[in-house]
This record gives sequence, structure tokens and C-alpha cells, in this order.
Amino acid sequence: MDKNLLLRTLSGIVYTAIIIFCTTPFGAQLINSVSPDLVKPHQLYYGLICFFLIVGTWECIKIMKFGNGYEKWVVFPLVGVVFYIFSKRFFYHDFYFNFRISEILAIALIGIAVVTLFKFASELYVDSGKLIFTVIYVALPFSFALGLPKYTSYDSTFSYEVLFLFILIWSSDTFAYIVGRTIGKHKMAPKISPKKTWEGYFGGVILTLILSYFVEMYQPQLRGNWMVVGFLIAIFAPLGDLVESQLKRTFGVKDSGNIMPGHGGVLDRLDSFILCVPVVYLYFILEKLI
Repeated sequence: MDKNLLLRTLSGIVYTAIIIFCTTPFGAQLINSVSPDLVKPHQLYYGLICFFLIVGTWECIKIMKFGNGYEKWVVFPLVGVVFYIFSKRFFYHDFYFNFRISEILAIALIGIAVVTLFKFASELYVDSGKLIFTVIYVALPFSFALGLPKYTSYDSTFSYEVLFLFILIWSSDTFAYIVGRTIGKHKMAPKISPKKTWEGYFGGVILTLILSYFVEMYQPQLRGNWMVVGFLIAIFAPLGDLVESQLKRTFGVKDSGNIMPGHGGVLDRLDSFILCVPVVYLYFILEKLI
């Protein structure tokens, strides 16, 4: 086996194992089998999202090549403040039971940031623009990720929404790649991501919907209808990849980092997750209100 392929495979296995370990009760059960009552599932999940947030923020700073002005030094404090606000809601179990109009506004900011990246990239060449974009692009999605699982304290339940979100994102990427390599002819965004095709995109949508059907059938305890969630993921996961590709292309960077050998950095690996999280969270809000 090619050395790079072996490294990429091993790195992918470790990454997958960490996701399963931290997004399900199994990680806490394994640790507590060695040292009883040491951790709870939500603590491992919170730690995972914190790690993604910190590394992702650092990678975004490097990609966007901040100058030596004050903006570079206030990125982490601002990201920390945003994440702290959402963290309070997470630990007080406020996500599942309450809705705030500010959440809709925050999700709208993510959409504005994406439009700015594609249509008004010159705004991101100044450090103030880089600062605002980093807080919106990194801090808000990972903060919203805290609100995805149905977690309550009184019975210590921690549901599997995030795990299946990852599974459907992986399936969307895999199906799109296979279909694209097999029958793909029409480039989706040749200047941003030359390998993506429309055939692969729609193939990923169809096959992810099929997988979503089985998730909905066999995991009825999950929040919302997972045929809808699967459709949203199939639509937005490839767009998340294009957003990060455009970000790197704008600033002339190949990879966001090298923390995952063969896969790049946290932003490279979680680009689809970053865009899917606020969309799926918005769906959960609307589904609860209806």
C-alpha cells in the first residue's frame, strides 16, 4: 500500500473513532468502566467541540493572514465570548426547551459571511473584515453544534443527532465522489473545486436521501424527520466544501493545516459540518415551533 494512502487511512480511522467516542455515550461508558463516574457523555462532546473551535480559529487566522494590528489579538477573546454564551445554554439544557430570535439573526450572519466571501472578497483583505468573518464562520457554527443533541440532566440522556449528522455528511461526500468519478462530466465549480461535478452532486443527494430513510426508520428517537435532515445535508455539505475551498483560494492557501495527516486541518475536515450545523439547527427550531 502507498505510504501516503496508509497514513491517510490510519488518520481517517482515528478521526472516525474520536467522533464516535465523543458524540455517543460509548466514550463515557468506556472511561467510566475504568474509573467510575469520571465523565459524562456531554462533557466529552463539549470537549470535542472546544477542540474543533480552538484549532479551527487558529487555522482561519493563518489562512486569512492577519496583520499585526489589534484585530489578530482579539479574535480568540471574541470567539471565546460567543462560545461562552452558547456554552451556558448547553450546560443549563436551554437549547432544547427554549428558542430565541437572536439565533435566527446569527444564522443569517453566516449566510451574509458566505455571500461576502464569494461576491465581496475585497472586504476580507482588511483585518477588521477578517476578524468579523472568523468569528462568524468558526465561532457560530461550532456554538450551534452544542444545540444539536437532545441532552437533559434529569435522566442523563445524550442522543445521537451529531453522530448521524457526521455519518450523512460522510455518505454525501463519498457518494458524490463515487458518482462523480464514474459518470461525472459537467463541472460544478471548475475554478474553485475542479473535481466536483453536477452528476456527483445529484448522485450524492439521491443516495444520501436513501440512507436518511433508513436512519429515520431505525432511529425514531432522533429529533426531527431525518429524511428532511438528510436532504438538507445532501444540499449543503458540498456547498460547505466549496466555501472553504473559496476561502483558501482567496488567500492562496492549499490546506488549512496539517493536524490530520493526509486530510489537512480541522477546517479541511469539517468544512461541510460548519455549514450543515446551522442549517440543521434552524430546521430543529422550526420543527419544534410548528
